[in-house]
Amino acid sequence: MKEDGYRVEPVMDASQHEHVGLEAHNLRIVYDGFVAVADTSMRVGPGESFGIVGESGSGKSTVLRAICGLAPVASGTVKLIGSVGQNLPEPGSKPFRRLVQMVFQDPYGSLHPRQTVDRILAEPLAIHNIGNAELRIERALDEVGLGTGFRFRYPHQLSGGQRQRIAIARALILEPQIMLLDEPTSALDASVQAEVLNLLEDLRRKRGLTFIMVSHDLAVVTHMCEHLMVMQRGQTVELLSSADLAARTVTQDYTRRLMEASGGFSRDAAAASA
Repeated sequence: MKEDGYRVEPVMDASQHEHVGLEAHNLRIVYDGFVAVADTSMRVGPGESFGIVGESGSGKSTVLRAICGLAPVASGTVKLIGSVGQNLPEPGSKPFRRLVQMVFQDPYGSLHPRQTVDRILAEPLAIHNIGNAELRIERALDEVGLGTGFRFRYPHQLSGGQRQRIAIARALILEPQIMLLDEPTSALDASVQAEVLNLLEDLRRKRGLTFIMVSHDLAVVTHMCEHLMVMQRGQTVELLSSADLAARTVTQDYTRRLMEASGGFSRDAAAASA
């Protein structure tokens, strides 16, 4: 059924979706001869949360950008994974971009300064020819704790935390299955960081989302993610569980140095702050 040229689709909850995960195999990303990411592989099952940590320049954000088509993949593959027989779209396709949404680090730079919140949230619906715009916009704002009173404000009228909630709402409005989170709280004050992290975790549980989160903060990743990958200079150093990291059961010196640099990092401390 269509209305005014748009597909009118029901607003669905997590129970109505077949959940999907993502697999990257030997991903290699090159810029003008510089190898930014070298043969990196990972598998994130449906509904799981996966973290990527490392120092600045380690290639962790570049991996996210490659997954969603914003960085050039020289070789390797990215594919969605799901249940047997599930028909899944190819990377780069329009259906893939609807299922895989990204929240960027900077809430100040990721929203168009001359567009209202209403237009910011309506744009992805228009791109994907999806109707029910009024209902979807209202629901997205409600889910991120803002409400319809924010619909006609501009980004400069919002705080940093409110802007990031709008960025999350924009990603959610297409009802994705996978969220790519590129340091989603690093530009926010500490008190606001905890609120946004709690929001993201609540949304993951409610919608059955798959998370891939990049962060330099080991406490945040340990609190939010079940498994993680440590990167250095574009290469995978270590794959481990968050429980291993919290127990300091790591095998590589680089990971130990990251833990020391985090100063006072612990899963309990992360949980308490959030």
